[in-house]
Amino acid sequence: MLPLLLGLTAALAEVFGGLLIVRRHWPRRHLQYFLALGAGFLLGAVFLEMIPQALRLAGTGALSWVLAGYLLVHLAEHTLSSHFHFGEEVHHDEMGSGRSYAVLAGLMIHAFFDGIAIASGFLISHALGLVLFLAIFLHKIPEGFTGASVMVAAGQGPRAAMTAAGLLGVSTMLGVSVMLLFSTQLGVGLPLAAGVCIYVAASDLVPEINQQPGIRLALVVFVGVGMLVGLRYWLERSIP
Repeated sequence: MLPLLLGLTAALAEVFGGLLIVRRHWPRRHLQYFLALGAGFLLGAVFLEMIPQALRLAGTGALSWVLAGYLLVHLAEHTLSSHFHFGEEVHHDEMGSGRSYAVLAGLMIHAFFDGIAIASGFLISHALGLVLFLAIFLHKIPEGFTGASVMVAAGQGPRAAMTAAGLLGVSTMLGVSVMLLFSTQLGVGLPLAAGVCIYVAASDLVPEINQQPGIRLALVVFVGVGMLVGLRYWLERSIP
């Protein structure tokens, strides 16, 4: 039940991200810090936890699945949802209704593999599951924010924005459920999710951070990596 409950928590974070767009009571600058912290934490989780565990499960063949996961999202973003920003989408003149649904489809692929990653972690150990949940949770609010904002940018109302955020949450839960049902495919699911996470962190989140002036947000990425290392150290000694 724990991966399902934490998957639900991650899904609700996406709904909360949608509420930020609908109600507009949250400073946008705060979301940039979530992006930076989440990018560092996610990169640390991928390279220090997910890929080593995938290699242990499936040998060097796991690296082919890591590459496949990366290329899957690369293909989706450049065919379904090219040129969108992983943050608030405000280009009303570029974001028609068809384009907004294409962006949402790309984000749903992200969300699905987030769920795969959470469940994969718990199938290996509670410690890894908690690490991956936190890594993913940190970018869930910005992801829900993005899903809702593309609907607003396309001229659609609050209901469509919240529906988009809700669909991202459903996709996350679907990923958790699929991985738990097909747990024998852990040696495929975990490296696939790792490849997707690399793309999300390095190709979606970090470029958004690099667009901001100054060094502060860049340093927050290092803070995210440091948090991952510290949490990993503590969980290894506290949770089997």
